Amino acid sequence: METLRDILDAAAAGVFPPPDGGTTVVPQPSPRDAGVMSFTAHSVVFTDEDPAWVYETLRATDCDPLAATMNPRFLTALLDRTGRRTETVDAVLVGDPLPGAPSLALREIEDPAHPRIAYAHGRRDGVRAWAADGGVLVMGRGVAGRLEVSVEVDEQARRRGLGRLLVTAARHLVTEPLWAQVAPGNARSVRAFQAAGYRAVGAELLLQRKMPVCPSE
Repeated sequence: METLRDILDAAAAGVFPPPDGGTTVVPQPSPRDAGVMSFTAHSVVFTDEDPAWVYETLRATDCDPLAATMNPRFLTALLDRTGRRTETVDAVLVGDPLPGAPSLALREIEDPAHPRIAYAHGRRDGVRAWAADGGVLVMGRGVAGRLEVSVEVDEQARRRGLGRLLVTAARHLVTEPLWAQVAPGNARSVRAFQAAGYRAVGAELLLQRKMPVCPSE
């Protein structure tokens, strides 16, 4: 049976699901990760919910099949059924590893209080972080065990190309495809990743488990 990781590995190699307007439903790769990924004219829903329910609910959206999985009606139904929450639809990009050492001076750090690192710990495993003058680079195992990267650039260091240098440096630190999720509205970040050689492969909406509500004191 094809898994989400199979689909992601193929996409990283430039082999995509058929552009047939269809939807593939696969099991969640872990209890943490559920969601929807949209490629060109084909979508993948990764959930442990009944596939028959997914297909029936998609039909009930009564919209273009090419857009059905990202239609608010379907997403609301999926969130209600799973009891999860979500944030934003992200553009998904992937970059191949690069040979040699990074040209940017990096030092590995452990700073769980840093917002970007704390965010990564909530969504990824095996998180590691590196600091450069004016920025932070973070990597960890995310959806289906893929290696994901994110960066944070200090306000005073922006508009100098540091984001591009950081995400380029990340490609020198790995031996496998490196994935990034970027909000499409964050045009500055999208441009940085594209300038660093990352390729757009699709769009993704992750369904996150709701955190338990702490009892009031």
